[in-house]
Amino acid sequence: MAKETTPQGETLFIRFMKVHVINKHGCPLMPTTPRKARLLLKSGKAKIVGRDPFTIQLVYGSSGYTQPVDLGIDAGYENIGFSAVNEKEELIGGELKMLKGVSERVTEKRKYRRTRRNRLRYRKPRFSNRKRKEGWLAPSIQHKLDTHHHLIDKICRILPVKNVTIEVAAFDIQKIKNPKIEGEQYQYGEQYGFDNLREYILHRDGHKCQNPNCKNKADHPILQVHHLGFWKNPPDRTDRPANLITLCTKCHTAKNHQKKGFLLGWEPKLKSFKGETFMTMVRWRLTEEGRYESTFGYITKGKRRELEMEKSHYNDAFIIAGGTTQTRVVKPLMLEQIRCNKRSLEQFYDAKYRDSRDGEIRSGSELSSGRRTRSIKLNSENLRQYRAHKVSPGRRAIKKKRYPYKQRDLVLFEGKAYEVVGMQNLGTRLSLKPDANSKTKYKTAALSKVKPLKRRGGICEQQA
Repeated sequence: MAKETTPQGETLFIRFMKVHVINKHGCPLMPTTPRKARLLLKSGKAKIVGRDPFTIQLVYGSSGYTQPVDLGIDAGYENIGFSAVNEKEELIGGELKMLKGVSERVTEKRKYRRTRRNRLRYRKPRFSNRKRKEGWLAPSIQHKLDTHHHLIDKICRILPVKNVTIEVAAFDIQKIKNPKIEGEQYQYGEQYGFDNLREYILHRDGHKCQNPNCKNKADHPILQVHHLGFWKNPPDRTDRPANLITLCTKCHTAKNHQKKGFLLGWEPKLKSFKGETFMTMVRWRLTEEGRYESTFGYITKGKRRELEMEKSHYNDAFIIAGGTTQTRVVKPLMLEQIRCNKRSLEQFYDAKYRDSRDGEIRSGSELSSGRRTRSIKLNSENLRQYRAHKVSPGRRAIKKKRYPYKQRDLVLFEGKAYEVVGMQNLGTRLSLKPDANSKTKYKTAALSKVKPLKRRGGICEQQA
């Protein structure tokens, strides 16, 4: 506990995050103060076993006395709030920012796998021997579900948690779109009466290209359906009508999808309901089919208003855990999930050409022939004619060994801490993330001139 005086003269008592302790058999004990942890480490009575959060393990026998701890989890699609409390104080609290882009990595893996298998002269067909187990979920959904359970297990390993409560919810997407819907109206959605989604989108847009600057003067232009959220990170390729729009073949080109194209940055008319759908799908799997207790959002909201707390994931988790007047941790533990290992052994790099129009260097895909399909002639402008000399050829980079550093690791170079962006020259050099004031995109360093500071992978503390 520390004292701090505000500019108005008020005295605040601030409790810093405690150090978590486990006994020599690996069972969790009650947390201790940073000062006592330093004395135990200095005297050789404890050793460091974890850093996110900081955890020590005793090397001698202890009484094993613990107090019951309640853990609250505010489940979510992108962020998870967590808080563990006892009768007197909050022992840990914060948020976890989950990993994004799982669906895109699965798509990339499929692309490389198909390319690799197509190089074989003959491969035995195995298209009909794939089975899905009962209760199968898409990889991106399963990953988020597993992250919730991994976080709970991680906290239960460092604290003597006796009770876990998770906030679950089931969302009515149609009710969100139309609050007045009721009864038979649920049977008549916006696509009622249309054979398929494309027919509905074309009818909704009046069978006209929705580009206000469309220059297609054909009497009967060929129309296509475009995903508005393709440029987001991660991309929004859902087939909900609000994310789709009608474009003609003159506007729906590869060039307009690039950085200077008008399609980049076009926002959908209605926000995505991925988070609501995720919570509806896994609400009972989150509680392990009754293993953990559950609560609902309206209960949390009412208690939060009574306590006059701001809306946040860790504040909601504090209330879910049963927190009321306990001493709070003033600085929440902000965690993030980092990809442990890039398992892709192959990476394709496109060829680079000098553009004869303005002298800029562009990739081969940017200066393409414009052909889109083999059966229907929907070609755009042939940009291959603007390829001057080739600056660098296209290549396939194949990783033949595991490198000593990976993305997001922290290293010491020239007396400063840097974040690793990637490896270069077959693992002999590193690409480092430069300072905010630097004009260069990357900073390079020889492998022999850097020292490791922290390996980052899995659930780690966010960097300032």
